[in-house]
Amino acid sequence: MALTRRAFAAATIAAPTFLRSRAVAAGRPVTVASLLGEDKPETRIWRRVTEKLAQSAPGRFDLRVVPNAALGGEKEVAEGLRLGSVQASLFTISALSSWVPDGQLLDLPFLFRDRAHLKRVLAGPLGEELKRKYEAQGFVVLGFINYGARHLLAKEPITTPAGVKGKRIRVIQSPLHTELWSGLGAYPTPIPIPETYNALKTGVVDCMDLTKSAYVGFKLHEVVPYLIETGHIWASGVIAVSAAFWKGLSAEDKAAFSAAAAEGAGYFDELIVSDEDASMAKAKAEGGKVVQPEDRAGWEAGARKVWASFAPKLGGIEKIEAIASST
Repeated sequence: MALTRRAFAAATIAAPTFLRSRAVAAGRPVTVASLLGEDKPETRIWRRVTEKLAQSAPGRFDLRVVPNAALGGEKEVAEGLRLGSVQASLFTISALSSWVPDGQLLDLPFLFRDRAHLKRVLAGPLGEELKRKYEAQGFVVLGFINYGARHLLAKEPITTPAGVKGKRIRVIQSPLHTELWSGLGAYPTPIPIPETYNALKTGVVDCMDLTKSAYVGFKLHEVVPYLIETGHIWASGVIAVSAAFWKGLSAEDKAAFSAAAAEGAGYFDELIVSDEDASMAKAKAEGGKVVQPEDRAGWEAGARKVWASFAPKLGGIEKIEAIASST
């Protein structure tokens, strides 16, 4: 059907606007995987990065954030990043231990005193050393993040190390986590995080450990109502992009993306702190309970066994002790 003169004029007037919108959306596609929903820090960080890039590199990037683990758990996403099907994501250090075992140093139980201690260590030579090792495996690390401390989650108040004995515990797919819990007498079972709810609900496993934010983010308080505040591992992580994606960027675009990611890392750490409070309030309102561990010396003794076992792979016990005592 031929265009009327009025319709043709309207189309002509609208064309520049349409073309401009297409041009803005025609930036480099960046598929970003997130494990959780829009309300959680894991996704909100990428919304912030998108905003920053819109200011510093307008029209040059098109971030397509895929939330709620729709692209799989951390291992699947990590493989996607290495293959180039995913360009960016967040990862726990634990999830990347298959490729960079040295990162397990950050997962040693009871190594860091608090958030600030961990942040200072990663701002130094160790952080730069690990970045080089991740990049060699296809992960370009643009910043370190802190997911918060990991705590034991269970269907009953397991407050002592002895209470873990004989329990089937879901663990991250990491040798260090497996050894920690097997050393305490539990039966570690590696299960991807999206599958943990059903595994706990059906009794495939009895308990697990996780951060407070993710505890409620994955609705685990519905199936393991007790959070035992062990704080045994500070769950550090990284903002990473695919090495192939990174190599294809200009120096100007790398600078813009790096700056946006660095700002995003600080934003994420702030969000986690506030999200922990909100998450635990929600858990309490829905039947969740927080209990304090007993026999902390026993918990720490179990952790020391892991230090000794992993020391030869992580630079020696002197390196570990130096980190533990650093200010």
